[in-house]
Amino acid sequence: MSRQIVIDPVTRVEGHGRVTVHLDDKGKVEDAFFHIVEFRGFERFIQGHPYWEAPLLVQRLCGICPVSHHLAAAKAIDQLVGLDPSDLSPTATKLRRLLHYGQVFQSHALHFFYLASPDLLFGTDAPKEKRNVVNVAIENKELARKGILMRKFGQEIIQAIAGKKIHGIAAVPGGVHKTFYPEERDYFLQENDTPSIDTMIQWSKEIVEFIKDYHDKNFHWLDSFAQFPSGHLGLVSDDGAFELYDGRMRAIDSKGTITLNDVPSDDYLKYFIEGVEKWSYMKFPYLRHLGRADGWNRVGPLSRLNVSDYMTTPLANQELKIFKDYYNAKPNNSTMHTHWARLIEMLFCAEEMKSLLTDESILDSDLLREGIKRPEGIGIIEAPRGTLIHHYQVDEKGMITKCNLIVSTTHNNEAMNRAVRWVASNHLDQQEEITDGMLNRVEVAIRAFDPCLSCATHALGQMPLQLLVYDHQGKIVQEKIKGHE
Repeated sequence: MSRQIVIDPVTRVEGHGRVTVHLDDKGKVEDAFFHIVEFRGFERFIQGHPYWEAPLLVQRLCGICPVSHHLAAAKAIDQLVGLDPSDLSPTATKLRRLLHYGQVFQSHALHFFYLASPDLLFGTDAPKEKRNVVNVAIENKELARKGILMRKFGQEIIQAIAGKKIHGIAAVPGGVHKTFYPEERDYFLQENDTPSIDTMIQWSKEIVEFIKDYHDKNFHWLDSFAQFPSGHLGLVSDDGAFELYDGRMRAIDSKGTITLNDVPSDDYLKYFIEGVEKWSYMKFPYLRHLGRADGWNRVGPLSRLNVSDYMTTPLANQELKIFKDYYNAKPNNSTMHTHWARLIEMLFCAEEMKSLLTDESILDSDLLREGIKRPEGIGIIEAPRGTLIHHYQVDEKGMITKCNLIVSTTHNNEAMNRAVRWVASNHLDQQEEITDGMLNRVEVAIRAFDPCLSCATHALGQMPLQLLVYDHQGKIVQEKIKGHE
């Protein structure tokens, strides 16, 4: 009698997908696939809208990272009105950066404290009813409290600049539509219902120390779990510094050799192409000159730290050195170290937010610039989950005729599939009975990438992820519904 394994839903991940595991005639894992099984076609239905609506419309791709889509689209729309990033006013650029750092800060807090910490604190084999943020709060009240307030701080930065915590509006063609007022700025410099930015920096330092201590005690599985060689892609400044808002694209291979040498954002089409597979709606980006087999890259916190030479804030830069020293300045390919990298980025964002909040020019009224209109615009930004690309073409009336989006989770598609295969080969291979803990390890591997599958496939819905095991004849050989005996 055939048995079917179903993970429904995959917890603490956003989107909709399915995993299948294929066995050979000896019962060993032959392959595994991470299928993205819903489709919405956002790139198509945005066509016909005027270009100035794009920064508003694209936010509706997602409620988790709307600011990232808002700003990537805004950078592309700036080009449509004839402006490159360096052409915007200093105040507009600083306000956009502050908005962006607030978004990355709150998103990383959400992922680590709410989604990832239950696996780290309780273990992958802990009972399913224990693996949640409620139990984190019960057993580690102070950690949970700080996580909640850190996320709140980032959300309130977003609200102050964009008007709402989710789906607000700040960027307009050529700049931003409103200045930052002194009372708004002062709220974040003082202790209020939300602690001050100085407290955020202190807590970020403490959380980095927490993950380093955790790593020292658990390195035996953190180093090896879903560890595999990969390329890494991220933005860097002109001198190779870590960059989140605007920079050049740099990629390295698993040994550290540069495969994409700090190319301008506008040239992305010369270097990237997207492959497709019949078993997934999500595409597979890769570097043209390296080909499909060798040209794929991870993106996100782990990759950004791998490709950067240094960070521009002192505390985060010190932690980056420690992070890089762990593998003797070689690329870090340990998937679970993404959480460590993510917390270093939180510290960087906190330091940058303080620098901007104490910069008096952020209160100026020089907000908008104009240029000569162009028919094409490209905006690339580092979203919390990795490199995000927005590309638009318009007609003479300013209506969008073409839209191409390559989001962070799409870049990570190949890496997530390889992580799933690693778990299947190491934890599901030749098991007579699949336990809940084994299934959770599949989730842990996916969850480390903090995927936003709705962004990547433009899908709508909950996150049921189905896991099926097939024998060498294509028959389902396991059946288990997660959450049911």
